[in-house]
Amino acid sequence: MKSITLLFLLGFAVVFGQTAGDNPSGVYNFPKIKSSITMPVTIPLSEISNMINASVKDLIFQDDSYTDNNNDQFKVKVWKTRAIRLVGGTNQNILIEVPLKIWAEKGIGTLGVYSYQNTTFETVMSFNTTLSFNNNWTISTNTQPNGFRWVTKPVLDYGRIQIPITSLVEKSLKEQQGKFAKTIDQQMAAQLNFQQYAVMAWNVFSQPFNISEEYNTWLKISPIGVNMTPLKFYGNEITTNIGMDIYSETFTGSKPASSPTIKSVSNFNIVPVLADKFLLQTTANVPFSEATNIARNMFMNKEYDVRGSKVKIKDIKVYGADGRVIIEAETEGYVNGKALISGIPVYDETKKKIVLSNTKFNLRTANILQKTATLLFKGKIVKMIEDEYGIPTQDLELSSKKSIEEAFNKEYYKGLKMNGRVFNLKPGKILLNESGITAVIETNATLKLILNGI
Repeated sequence: MKSITLLFLLGFAVVFGQTAGDNPSGVYNFPKIKSSITMPVTIPLSEISNMINASVKDLIFQDDSYTDNNNDQFKVKVWKTRAIRLVGGTNQNILIEVPLKIWAEKGIGTLGVYSYQNTTFETVMSFNTTLSFNNNWTISTNTQPNGFRWVTKPVLDYGRIQIPITSLVEKSLKEQQGKFAKTIDQQMAAQLNFQQYAVMAWNVFSQPFNISEEYNTWLKISPIGVNMTPLKFYGNEITTNIGMDIYSETFTGSKPASSPTIKSVSNFNIVPVLADKFLLQTTANVPFSEATNIARNMFMNKEYDVRGSKVKIKDIKVYGADGRVIIEAETEGYVNGKALISGIPVYDETKKKIVLSNTKFNLRTANILQKTATLLFKGKIVKMIEDEYGIPTQDLELSSKKSIEEAFNKEYYKGLKMNGRVFNLKPGKILLNESGITAVIETNATLKLILNGI
C-alpha cells in the first residue's frame, strides 16, 4: 500500500515517454502539456485484515495474579483463535470480529484457603470502525466496542457444584475490548499514512529522466493537483476514485533542471464524483530534420514533365516560419530555382498522416522567362505535395496504444496492480515551434488500481 503514489507516477512516466524521432545534435524544448488521469482504486478489506492480524499477537491478554483486582482469586488468558474478520458496513464503516479462546481459573474458599478450578471457553468480540481519508493523505479511524457473543459460556465445574463466572469474565473482557479498540486505531493510523510516500514519489519524479539515449531525450513530470472522491464501502472492499492533474514536458539535448524537492505534499481536493474514462494528452515530437528526411525519401531526384521538358528535384528541406510548414524544393531542368510550398499542418484521420492544408506556392528563380511556367509547375508540384507528402502516424498510433496498454496492465510493485484499456488514440492539435512539429496525442482510456497481497 505504501507505494500507491509511486505507482501512479511510474505509470505516467511510461505513458508520457512517447516520441517520434528527435535531432540528436539539437537542443529542443517542446510544449508543456497539461493532462489529467483518473483511476478507480480498490482496497480489498482482506488487505486491511491482514495488516491488523499481523499487528495483533495470538496471545492478546494475560492476568497471572490471584491477588490483584482486590484479591479476586482469578487468572485469565485470552488468545486469538482465528484471523480477525472485516466486513464492510452500510454507513461508511467496517465491522470487525475477533474470535477468542479464553482460559480462566477461579479460587473458591475463605481465610486464605482456596480450591482452584479452571475452564476454557470461546467468544467473538465485535467492533465498529468508521474510516475516512483526510485530504492531508492520512487515514482517520474511530473504533468502538460493539459487544461480544458467547460461543461457549464460562462455567467452573466442581462436580456437584457448577459456578458460572460470566460476570467476572465480562468485566475483564469489556476493559480489554476498550483497550483493543484503541490499538486498532493506532495500528491503522501508523500503517495507512500516505503523506511520507507521496513526498517520496513527488521528489523521485521531480528529477528529469532519460527516455531515449539515442536522441538524448528527457521527460519531466510536474504534478499540479490531486482530486479524490469519498470512500465507498462494500461487503469485501473499499473503493475511491483518484484524479491527478499534471504537466508533462519533453526536452532533447542537455538534461533540464530538476524541480525543487519538497518536504510535504499539498492537500488533495475532495470532489463528489470523477469520470470513469479520462482523456490523456501526450506529445509526439517530429523535428524538422526528420520531416526533411521524409520529404527527401519521397521526392529526391524525382522528375516531372512541364511543357514537354523535365524538371528534377535535386534537394528538398522542411522548416517552419510564421506558423506554417515550408517545403523548399530546389529544382533543375526546365525550371531552375527554388519552389516553396507552405501550409498549415493538420491531422488527416483517413490517411493517418500529418498533412498540409491551405497551401501557398512561391517560386524563386533568376530566369524571368521561367516564371511563365510557374502556373503549370505550381499545379503539378502543389498537387504532388498535397497528395503524397505527409508525416505518417499510423505506426505511432499503434505502437503508442500498445505501449500505453502494456504500461496500464502491470504489477510494478508486489501487491499493486494496474488494469487499464485504451479505447481511442489519435493525434489532435498540431503545434509548431522553432525545432519542429509537435502532435498532441489524445488518448481515451480507463485505468484501475487494485491492491492485493501487499
